[in-house]
Amino acid sequence: MRTISILVIFLLFLMTINANCQSEMVSIKGSSYTPLYGRDSMQVVIKDFKIDIYPVTNQEYLKFVIKNPKWRRSNVIQLFADDSYLIKWASDTTLAINQATRAPITNISWFAANDFCACQGKRLPTIDEWEYAAMANKNQPDARSLKTYNAYILSWYEKPKTFNNEIGSTFKNYWGVYDLHGLVWEWTSDFNSVLISGESRKDVDNDSDLFCGSAALGANDLMNYAAFMRYAIRGSVKAKYTMQNLGFRCAKDIK
Repeated sequence: MRTISILVIFLLFLMTINANCQSEMVSIKGSSYTPLYGRDSMQVVIKDFKIDIYPVTNQEYLKFVIKNPKWRRSNVIQLFADDSYLIKWASDTTLAINQATRAPITNISWFAANDFCACQGKRLPTIDEWEYAAMANKNQPDARSLKTYNAYILSWYEKPKTFNNEIGSTFKNYWGVYDLHGLVWEWTSDFNSVLISGESRKDVDNDSDLFCGSAALGANDLMNYAAFMRYAIRGSVKAKYTMQNLGFRCAKDIK
């Protein structure tokens, strides 16, 4: 009987750890919208999807690398991450003293972020899903026409070292999502596939979807500098690159 009790306690403990590793998600009601790169007549249809309320944290990623040794700094294959991967960590499984456990994980490659989400039964959001969720302010789903909203986003871009601020330190938007603006840039599944030279993002091969970078053509709103900066960042990196202000969050289809 004592052995059974200990086993039950152990199983409950494992369930608690697993629950703590799973970020809470919210549902986003899909619709059609005109993205930055689109013309007035170009509408992108967004299906209903789920997205993490917060970016993935240092603590969550630490648990991930402990469970998945191939993503520890000393083990990672150079094809999948550059030399700055987890460079701030004290060791393979130890954060630096000045790294907040609830701050967003950064210095993470696209490959690492993609695998993290897959291990959670999730995926990275697409550019359009991310931009669709991020165009909301506190009270409305599309606040892009508000000068005050764009000014707020640009003011964040000027603040130093926001990557070490804790998740949830920015506003909760219309959908119930935090920190899409105000902490770090975030990876998307097709992070720079929009930066192509054709009339359609679909006229490129799979490698171009990940790696090509040119200029945002046919932009719909030339005054939306904040969005231009996001697309410029996406277009300047490759999937193995890491940055101290680039993190990620996960998404999921609604079936």
